[in-house]
Amino acid sequence: MKMTNFLIAATGFSLLALPFAANAKPAEPNKDMKKVLDTMKASGGKPIESLSALEARKQPTPADAIKSMMTEDQAKKAQEGFAKIEDKKIPGAVGEMSARFYTPEGKGPMPVIVYYHGGGWVIASKDVYDGSARALAIQAKAIVVSVDYRSAPEHKFPAAHEDAFAAYKWVVENAATFGGDPKKIALAGESAGGNLAINTAIKARDTGAAKPVHILAVYPVASSSMATESYEKNKDAKPLNKPMMSWFMKNYLNSMTEAQDPRINLVAASFKGLPETTIITAEIDPLQTEGKQLADLMKKQDVKVNYKNYNGVTHEFFGMAPVVGEAKDAQKFASSELRGAF
Repeated sequence: MKMTNFLIAATGFSLLALPFAANAKPAEPNKDMKKVLDTMKASGGKPIESLSALEARKQPTPADAIKSMMTEDQAKKAQEGFAKIEDKKIPGAVGEMSARFYTPEGKGPMPVIVYYHGGGWVIASKDVYDGSARALAIQAKAIVVSVDYRSAPEHKFPAAHEDAFAAYKWVVENAATFGGDPKKIALAGESAGGNLAINTAIKARDTGAAKPVHILAVYPVASSSMATESYEKNKDAKPLNKPMMSWFMKNYLNSMTEAQDPRINLVAASFKGLPETTIITAEIDPLQTEGKQLADLMKKQDVKVNYKNYNGVTHEFFGMAPVVGEAKDAQKFASSELRGAF
């Protein structure tokens, strides 16, 4: 067996450099993004890939950096416009899971967004991604149900994917009980959560479940290749880099051969019949290339896709609207697409 084929077969990932690698140079973060990265660096967090999952979950997060940078007025504004925010237990694929319901002020029934947080299926939670959920609820004028699905390595693949679909099915069946419109339900997520949002729509199609009206995938995990242009350019980027992505996969997957499963390697999936989809990527992000590839493949399969890349910003920028200008624009863009779908 040739060495190239051996590496792919043994690991599930293509890790070899491609011709563009020699000229690949990381972009510089813009002024707003640099301030966030400097704040994160000052927090003294350790490299995630050097830690256990339990240790990694205790590390300072990008959300912590944003909170420390926000003014008192910005923090107060983030709390406004809601009729209520409450945590509830909903059925998962196995047992119960926690979900947070963000209900904006206004007359119901309202559209609903089922939202899946990022964190490589290993770390983070609905608390870490609170800023994104709040922004979507207010700007899209919808109830956001942010789901805490099971995490790895305690719960291996496909646990998170199964919980994601269970949450969607529950919302479809129970939307009217919490003021939602069961005919206006969208899926949204960031990073690993973006992958879950698209996978949930695919499973809904394949099982004959109610079809979501829209998918929002922000820098989604979409490929098993770590030899793309953006991986080469941003292999040492912060807050997400190549070693971290390998660490996430090793923690979530039962074996690295599962990386080729189309639920992980989304670019090998069938997208026929999926609803209109919005995909957002960041320039300084290992996942940028696969996000664009995903958008192109979905378009080729007759899915209407609204794609937008943001330069000068990194993975996780979407929830940073209080301090990063591009995040404000990205939230406005995403929310406009969601409102149009509703």
